[in-house]
Amino acid sequence: MSEVRRLLIGGIVQGVGFRYATGCEAERRGLTGWVRNRRSGEVEAVICGDAEAVAAMIAWAQKGPPSASVDHVHVELAEGSFDGFEQRPTE
Repeated sequence: MSEVRRLLIGGIVQGVGFRYATGCEAERRGLTGWVRNRRSGEVEAVICGDAEAVAAMIAWAQKGPPSASVDHVHVELAEGSFDGFEQRPTE
């Protein structure tokens, strides 16, 4: 059974390759969804897949790529189904 979660990730998360790394990590774990920068300075992602893989992705997001400095990850339930994982434009 698939789970869908929306993540808002704050800290030093823009300009450090966070979106690209999130896409690579999600694809490696077989997850679908999307990621984008927010004008607020946060990164937003929606991830969909196996519960264990989603939980592992949330744990990864709490650190992110080596150049990031994550202050917080807010997680909430979300809906949707996706064919792959994409980087979306800033909103």
